[in-house]
Amino acid sequence: MVTSRDVASAAKVSQATVSRTLSGAGGVSAETRARVLAAAAELGYELNHAARTMRTQRSGTIGVVVDRVTNPFYPEVIESLSRTLDDLDLRMILWDSQGAGEKGAIQAIGHKMIDGLIFTTATSTSSALTTALKAGAPLVLVNRVVEGMGCDQVDSDNAVRSSQVAHYFAAAGRTRAGLITGSGGASTAHDRKEGFLAGAARHGVDVPDEFVLDGRFSHSGGYEALRAIFESPQPPTAVFCSNDLSAFGAVDAARSMGLTVPDDLWIVGYDDVDMASWESFSLTTVRQPVEEMVRAGVHLLLERIDNPKKSWTHQRFTSELIVRDSTGRTPFPGAP
Repeated sequence: MVTSRDVASAAKVSQATVSRTLSGAGGVSAETRARVLAAAAELGYELNHAARTMRTQRSGTIGVVVDRVTNPFYPEVIESLSRTLDDLDLRMILWDSQGAGEKGAIQAIGHKMIDGLIFTTATSTSSALTTALKAGAPLVLVNRVVEGMGCDQVDSDNAVRSSQVAHYFAAAGRTRAGLITGSGGASTAHDRKEGFLAGAARHGVDVPDEFVLDGRFSHSGGYEALRAIFESPQPPTAVFCSNDLSAFGAVDAARSMGLTVPDDLWIVGYDDVDMASWESFSLTTVRQPVEEMVRAGVHLLLERIDNPKKSWTHQRFTSELIVRDSTGRTPFPGAP
């Protein structure tokens, strides 16, 4: 039977380093971690999770709380989390925050079924987040953040990139625009709305109040919002949607009204889910670096588990405007 001593020999590290790597502990460089994991895989080493739990008092399992899994962005986040945790020989339990999902996550922490929690859709009104913080549970927020919250957080530059979209519209002469925003309690909805409106004001893009509608981060919401915007006798020539799913709804609504995208109307989304590149949508959108954000979140959580008293960290990643057919593949000539 292959032992951790065999893995250590193959990876040319100490047995203690193998143990720290396979338990998900901190203090191991990325290069060393990769070497150990490669050696373990090559030798067919199987970690005894029950023995590790007894030895380290850790389950080797991370809880993940998500919402709206019908939004294609979150399955992509979950897939990235699964890959990252699997590379670290950690397991994942997934809860939907709708219904009893958040309560189940808190119970799991209390029963030591999981070592920590990752929230991907947290808001300031999340009862599970508040309960977990009061209990001192190791946790990290990824994607959505809560200003002033005492925990580690990871997001992207939502306001900056949304401002860039407004600049993009202005540079192309699309100076009358609409905004289909998302749920008010989410940091992503707030930051993208405020960033876009600030950029519009800076670059001379007119966004009438009646053209700012909540699309609920959903296809139906985006569809309804665009049709409502186009009831105006002077409709916009460009619309920014706070996520790709509502942008898909806006594209379908435009087609239902006989509008041609991009000739009659530009539509830009946010997230760059896989569907955005499909030929039927070919959506110009803002790509979030999901893999990097997830890896950062996982490693922040593991560091928090190792050192509960370390200072809180907020990591913000840079996103990228991806130009496709929904804006006529018109290049963006400048910086935000």
